[in-house]
Amino acid sequence: MMSTPEQQAVDAAITTRRSLRAFLPTPVAREDIEQILQVAGRAPSGTNTQPWKVYVLQGERKQQLSSAILAAYNDPEQAKLHQEEYAYYPQQWVAPYIDRRRKVGWDLYALLGLSRDNKAGMAAQHGKNYDFFGAPVGLIFTIDRIMEQGSWLDYGMFLQNIMVAARGRGLDTCPQAAFTQYHRIIAEQLALPLNETVVCGMALGVADLSKVENSLITERMALGEFVKFVE
Repeated sequence: MMSTPEQQAVDAAITTRRSLRAFLPTPVAREDIEQILQVAGRAPSGTNTQPWKVYVLQGERKQQLSSAILAAYNDPEQAKLHQEEYAYYPQQWVAPYIDRRRKVGWDLYALLGLSRDNKAGMAAQHGKNYDFFGAPVGLIFTIDRIMEQGSWLDYGMFLQNIMVAARGRGLDTCPQAAFTQYHRIIAEQLALPLNETVVCGMALGVADLSKVENSLITERMALGEFVKFVE
């Protein structure tokens, strides 16, 4: 069955979405940011609770947050004082998840010419998260602490909508769980209410495709590996 142009456009926006790790300084119009977030807000949520809240950072305000986090990140003693507020990753890694995690990490470092014993180089690369990889727009997402696991599932659909809507406009993104470690700094910088917890960050902008790290294309499972037709 032939797909329609509309179907092709949607599929292209989904399948060309990648986590990009280097951006051009090209500004993103406020109108485009607002449209992306408005479209994303059509994500489904249980009983229409819409548990998401977004802080949009640009220019000096974005740089202030980045500088505050990097000051802590680059100081080993200070970094120890900052811990994630919730567990994003499993406490105990098992196959096949640990294998996929290792592969994407080593594939990225190989592209960047970082050997496994180059801890300083890997730390510097990780630190680029906190500058939103040079993107002109940084997004910080929060959720009310009263919400339960179902609302976090809803939140994932909202985040995906943002990334797909951005691709539809020729923009790229990188969702960033790295920000959760520094939630206390974020709360102070953004004057977050006490009832809000940081879910993640996201870089938004025009990808710098001249950077080697943006040539990384991660593998995906074949359909038969994760789908079972029950007949």
